[in-house]
Amino acid sequence: MLQPVIPLVLFAFVATATPGIATTLSTASGAQFGFRRSVPLMVGSAAGLATVTGAAAAGLAGLLLALPSLQLAMKVAGSLYLVWLAVRIGRAGPPNLDVAMAKPNSFLGGAGIQWMNPKAWAMGLGAAASFAVLADGPARLALLLGTTFGLTAAFSLSLWCIAGMLLARLLKTERQWRILNIVLGLVLAASIVPMWRPV
Repeated sequence: MLQPVIPLVLFAFVATATPGIATTLSTASGAQFGFRRSVPLMVGSAAGLATVTGAAAAGLAGLLLALPSLQLAMKVAGSLYLVWLAVRIGRAGPPNLDVAMAKPNSFLGGAGIQWMNPKAWAMGLGAAASFAVLADGPARLALLLGTTFGLTAAFSLSLWCIAGMLLARLLKTERQWRILNIVLGLVLAASIVPMWRPV
């Protein structure tokens, strides 16, 4: 019973664990705020990916493919939001010493990152096409993909957040924090580029 789902779980884990927008934000949040205060961001991002992959499996990704203007609007909105976040992260100093990033990102912020990311929709559509045989109908496939991607994303983002926390323990000076935050801000800004590649 479980054996046919293992390839889907592995695919979802690799897709959610590789560096990208959500992983960079989770690392930065873990370094800046710790695990507990980063939970809303991580849960929001995992829930956002779960709804995107579920919706893609249910057929909404076809709407995005049919309406290039909607895709463009999502890309623009997502890119502007991520540039704003990258600047906030890049300007932040050591934890609790800088008002530029005085509180962690919210549940809706984490979910919105996924909802506006056409690559997440493409990944959901690809997963739906690849693993459609695991469910008998779009509704069950949506539930299967949403659950799998949501849980693996929550696990992956937790690992990235812990990595950020461990990194924070190594940083002793304000200069080291500035360098880390600038690097994370630049990585987040660079992660926007794949959104603009043709799907």
